Amino acid sequence: MSRETLKTLFHPFASGTVDAPGEGQRVLFLGAEAGFALPEGFAASLSAVQGFRPLFRQLQAQRIETTPEIEGEDYDAALVLCTKHKGENEANIAAALSRVKAGGLIVIAGGKEDGIQPLRKRMDGFGFDIEHMPKYHGVAFWFIRPADVSEAVAKFAKASVRVDGRFIAAPGMFSHDRIDDGSELLASRLPTDFTGDAADFGAGWGYLSVELMEKSPRLERLDLYEANHASLEAAKDNLAENFPKAPARFFWHDLAAEPVKDKYDLIIMNPPFHEGHAAEPSLGQAMIKTAASALRGGGRLMLVANRGLPYEPVLAASFRESGETCRNARFKVLWAKK
Repeated sequence: MSRETLKTLFHPFASGTVDAPGEGQRVLFLGAEAGFALPEGFAASLSAVQGFRPLFRQLQAQRIETTPEIEGEDYDAALVLCTKHKGENEANIAAALSRVKAGGLIVIAGGKEDGIQPLRKRMDGFGFDIEHMPKYHGVAFWFIRPADVSEAVAKFAKASVRVDGRFIAAPGMFSHDRIDDGSELLASRLPTDFTGDAADFGAGWGYLSVELMEKSPRLERLDLYEANHASLEAAKDNLAENFPKAPARFFWHDLAAEPVKDKYDLIIMNPPFHEGHAAEPSLGQAMIKTAASALRGGGRLMLVANRGLPYEPVLAASFRESGETCRNARFKVLWAKK
């Protein structure tokens, strides 16, 4: 189901308030999601950018030209669909300002939960001639890109963050500014003598993979699976910095919907469990089932989860043996054997 804010984003064109980009023009669409219909007269070519694999696949299914990273510059216009991640929204606006030519149109939309009103007020502070329109429980605002956008780009562009002196990460990634407490608990229980084929499901920017390499440097192969493209690119850099000769491979992959072709002796994971603001354990449960199908006989799964998440029943149903390794006030480390 498409988000209401998609309709908010395109409403200035659909209502005739803003002229739709015409044939021969190029429009950059940042934070793109599937489920929209282009308004009448919107004849420009659309270059959608979406680094989250499930949303990328939905756009592809709608036959929309989509890339996980921005390509090209000197666009005639840009659309920015906001999310609940403030840093990601600001980075996308900085990218739009940098990639659209002077005199080009930039349209930004989001809902209350995306912080759209504070964002619009911040944009007003840069002196842009901004117009806005509320619709479908969200707000769209737009302006013509001036020649000098250096101040806004400098304020909104997001530099990489150094974590624990060993890793790089960036806003929009899970736990981008610190080592996640749950991952740290799982890392403390990783095997020190493992020599087979391993996979890190939902690898993020690579913390658990680096920890596994450190504890079991003689492992044969380490495959990292991650749905966030930017996080996977950071994981490549972090493995290269910490273990340049690691036998690692990297897969931009939706573990809840795309099958895993290889087989492993060990799978580690800290599955995501939030959809919006509510806990949603179904994603972790789907990843557990994928892990069960990707393990060889006798293979082992190790995962960390918030204490209240109901993963034990799906582990018991999917594996020959399962149990709990340890827990603290917030997290539990679970294991299962194929």
